[in-house]
Amino acid sequence: MRSGRTKIATSLLCFCMACTVPQLLADKKDQAGSGAEVQRRALHALNRLTFGPRPGDVQQVMAMGVDQWIVLQLHPERIDDNALNARLEPLRTLRLSEREIAEDFPDGQEINQVRNGKKPMPSDPARRAVFEVQMARQEEKKGRKEETAKNAATDNAPDKATPDKADGAATDGSMMAENGPREAMNDAMNSVKNSATNSASGTNSIADAKRTPHDPDTMAAAPAPPTKLTPEEEEQARQREARLHEDLEIQRLPLLSPDERFRTILAMPVEERVLFADSLRGGKGQEFLEGLTPKQKETLLAMNNPAGVVTGELAQAKLLRAVYSQRQLEEVMTDFWCNHFNVFVDKGLDRLMLTSYERDVIRPHALGKFEDLLVATAKSPAMLFYLDNWLSVGPNSAQALGLPANPYGPHGFPRPRPNPGKRTSGLNENYGRELMELHTLSVNGGYSQRDVTEVAKVFTGWTIDKPAEGGGFKFDPRMHEPGPKFVLGHRIKPKGEGEGMEVLHRLATSPQTAHFISLKLAERFVSDDPPPALVDRMAKTFLKKKGDIREVLNSLFHSPEFWDDTTYRAKVKTPLEFVASAVRATGAEIDDAQPLVGQLNRMGMPLYGAQPPTGYSMKAETWVSSSALLNRMNFALALTGGKIKGVKVDAIQMAGNNPPPPPDSAATLAALEASLLVGGVSQQTHDSIVAQIDAAGKNGAKAKQDSKGVPGKPANGARPPDVSTIAGLLLGSPEFQRR
Repeated sequence: MRSGRTKIATSLLCFCMACTVPQLLADKKDQAGSGAEVQRRALHALNRLTFGPRPGDVQQVMAMGVDQWIVLQLHPERIDDNALNARLEPLRTLRLSEREIAEDFPDGQEINQVRNGKKPMPSDPARRAVFEVQMARQEEKKGRKEETAKNAATDNAPDKATPDKADGAATDGSMMAENGPREAMNDAMNSVKNSATNSASGTNSIADAKRTPHDPDTMAAAPAPPTKLTPEEEEQARQREARLHEDLEIQRLPLLSPDERFRTILAMPVEERVLFADSLRGGKGQEFLEGLTPKQKETLLAMNNPAGVVTGELAQAKLLRAVYSQRQLEEVMTDFWCNHFNVFVDKGLDRLMLTSYERDVIRPHALGKFEDLLVATAKSPAMLFYLDNWLSVGPNSAQALGLPANPYGPHGFPRPRPNPGKRTSGLNENYGRELMELHTLSVNGGYSQRDVTEVAKVFTGWTIDKPAEGGGFKFDPRMHEPGPKFVLGHRIKPKGEGEGMEVLHRLATSPQTAHFISLKLAERFVSDDPPPALVDRMAKTFLKKKGDIREVLNSLFHSPEFWDDTTYRAKVKTPLEFVASAVRATGAEIDDAQPLVGQLNRMGMPLYGAQPPTGYSMKAETWVSSSALLNRMNFALALTGGKIKGVKVDAIQMAGNNPPPPPDSAATLAALEASLLVGGVSQQTHDSIVAQIDAAGKNGAKAKQDSKGVPGKPANGARPPDVSTIAGLLLGSPEFQRR
């Protein structure tokens, strides 16, 4: 039988579908009874400039003055954020350079080179332990592939009887036979999780296939198909599974002190370390990590999935910043620019580059000059790798023509000229197209296909120095297309790297760019269809102030359009905004942000998981549907009911800071409406929640009577109010879905 909470969520979904979808998509007028004008103004500012108000925020902004609070948010350097920094301290990868990340969390290519003897094994014991486990897995994977090929050749041999395949059973059981029950279960769980992430981020989108070329690294990392094992191999698999459970060395690890435990694991034979790494799959084995330093914990987790440690900590940090940072506008703008200059986390080496991209490229320029931000992204290894510009070679460059770096041999004689028939272009237009279409001018910005090609030629030679080793930007003149280029009617003189800087300057100072960036900012902070007059004024400020983002935002926040009644709760929250605002509104305490990351995966917005360069949409039509609303309602009820692992919510505190809680459901609902929605709830939403609470009470009484054969307690009166369910229903309401 479903719980009362689940029944309420399902019943309320009918209400949501009847009124929430049209209500969320329609223009929203100010509700009567939403409080004093000054309170409404403070709430509006908090909903737009932050990830939602926390308990007491509205009162603090009112006390400071809304205008003064906005000035402070526009200058985050004046705001103390040490409390957030303490929460981020355990996430060590956030502070590592790209080179350090590459060394501590190697990708498959780097591991393969060490395995093949092309690079030396690291001397550091912790790094060596990670390499050894990953190399052992590669060897095992290689053996399976060879066995698969051998079996395929045997099965396809002529004049040889092919045994019957009784089949579904043998095929479906191969993973279980090969890896053992526990490992197979972990693999299946990871597979389901990855499948959901990829599906949500659109990895199979045909429309976006032209934007994101096939990634050899990602393709090479695809798991090999399961193979049918011989009886001997099946016995080995069973022994391996038994060893995992019976190994006394592994069993006693949690009893050791953290340092001794870490040393013991590093000293294990490689085979045992592989077993240990397997035990950490799917978020399991937390008892082994208890008490370890951040570096020790990361090392052990890297044995299982090196890149996953980096991307996992990056995603957790994003949620922690959104929930706890006092510099809320800086976090909102960092998220805005990360989305505008999108880089997909699962594009090969970008898994290891995104930490530096957000920290060193986006965040320092989030409120600075747009041209500085544009140049920083153009030279970022993450962007160069994502849009393949690091591989772009001019058709007439020295590299394309096969000319040697040194035209003379060791004895001073000229080297032979290459065969002209082997000339290849290698020109990649991905970055040139997205630079104009998505980063600056917009799709209607007045450029042509010829401009795309010419811009692509301009940026040939903008590459990465040893990307697998965490190298930075490098201009390679041998890859650069010689001669002048013609971009948007301007002749770009030949000057190597300077050509790209000239094009970036022209684009950053273009009126079309000023209008496009102003439009996107207005869409984020005002409405899905902002007033053209507002966008025009913002664009004028953009040009006058030479792309100063802080000045453009200041103009926006002091515009009458921003404060107009029609903009109040006119924006539907994205999943990230909804999850962060719900956690903030409830005053929840996050001990582990990873479960919240998983919730965003289920809502269709995995962090850093937008595959196309367009990033995620900020418009309501993308996020409003029956399934999306049900996911949000389920999350809200799970959050307030204490069902989200690693997140603690005090239900009594939500209903009123001073115990005891309100005496009945009506008083509880009133208190929660005031705290979670600051009193701004429609009569329709209020009546619907009251009806659901009454229905739940009657169902509960009937269930008790049916089970015990005696009349149950009445729905009201002695029955205590279900604070967590009422709070969850309010978080799932149309009012909370908007900001």
